[in-house]
Amino acid sequence: MAEELKKLTSRVQGVEGVKGIQGLNYEDLCIQPDVELPKGYKPPKFEMFDGIGDPKVHLRTYCDKLVGVGRDERIRMKLFIRSLTGDALSWYISQNPKKWKKPTETFCEYATRWRSEAAKVKPALEEEQMNKFFVRA
Repeated sequence: MAEELKKLTSRVQGVEGVKGIQGLNYEDLCIQPDVELPKGYKPPKFEMFDGIGDPKVHLRTYCDKLVGVGRDERIRMKLFIRSLTGDALSWYISQNPKKWKKPTETFCEYATRWRSEAAKVKPALEEEQMNKFFVRA
């Protein structure tokens, strides 16, 4: 993955120039850059959360899918982004990864904090979705 990121960074730098890119390296982009998935581990297909619905239900469903991960909280955090899509993913990516990465934090604490932050945005996401719907109609 690090090699793919280097290739992507090189391509973007070629298009935008080196001065236009700051913080575009693996450590800055990843929440858990030092965490490797176990050899042979294939992440499950997660139920995707797009920002509409109950974040608590999503977190429960997400945790239920992590049967093969064991108790490594860092892997649970690393895989979490794979369960998001649409506006929820855009919002999550726009966050400062350093804000989410707390070395002493458990996944439960991480999930609770994420749910709290997502709840603050939820009405705006639903309103945005409604606006998109009515513009199309």
